Amino acid sequence: MSHTREEKIEALGRVIDTLDILRRECPWDRKQTNESLRPNTVEEVFELCDALINDDNLNIRKELGDVLLHILFYSKIGEEKGAFDIADVADALNAKLIFRHPHVFGEAKADDARQVELNWEQIKLREKGGNKTVLAGVPAALPALIKADRIQEKAANVGFDWECREQVWDKVREEIAEVGREIETMDDPARVEEEFGDLLFSLVNAARLYKVNPENALEKTNKKFISRFNHVESRAREMGRSLGDMTLAEMDELWNEAKSLERDGGK
Repeated sequence: MSHTREEKIEALGRVIDTLDILRRECPWDRKQTNESLRPNTVEEVFELCDALINDDNLNIRKELGDVLLHILFYSKIGEEKGAFDIADVADALNAKLIFRHPHVFGEAKADDARQVELNWEQIKLREKGGNKTVLAGVPAALPALIKADRIQEKAANVGFDWECREQVWDKVREEIAEVGREIETMDDPARVEEEFGDLLFSLVNAARLYKVNPENALEKTNKKFISRFNHVESRAREMGRSLGDMTLAEMDELWNEAKSLERDGGK
């Protein structure tokens, strides 16, 4: 069901009113600070990511609400400090959206999403008080896999990229060979780690060039592994066995059984 603009505004207003009451009357809500809320915010965002990757609309709605609560809570704390309130947050966001979309609100031209991205990076570099370097806008606290993707994306948006995407595979093969040379001797664990990092970075690069989100791809593989391994463990229990007592060949047989069930839709 779609709501009218007025209904949406009224719904947000009710949440703001409820939070105002909680901030005054609830001992837990009253004592929260930016610092105390931050770990919970990170957790809520990851829970939203889980719902998104599962395409679970019911939980997406729920987790979006939890994230929205945190946005409103930080805005309330800012208001109490006399620094800003939710209106300031919304106005700043609206102004930024308009400024960064001159192809919609101005005279600039952008015929496809790629051109929008290129324009966006140039605009951000020109913004007053904005990022002074191309990579300055990549948050230091991002998980390494996501950070690698964002670093490469930003560099590519100013022209630092392969002439054709097939060239990336030479780099991947080069990095695999360098890892191989280091692990032949294992003389320097730090070098092994460095070469593995270079290999992972090159694979993230390949994923970007082929329009694959590496974080989503890896998370889907994580979930697939968990599902299959849980099947192996469950079947072993049904057989009166423990995984520690089973041979690798026996576990592989159950693993392949799990794969067959996936192909058959769990039937």
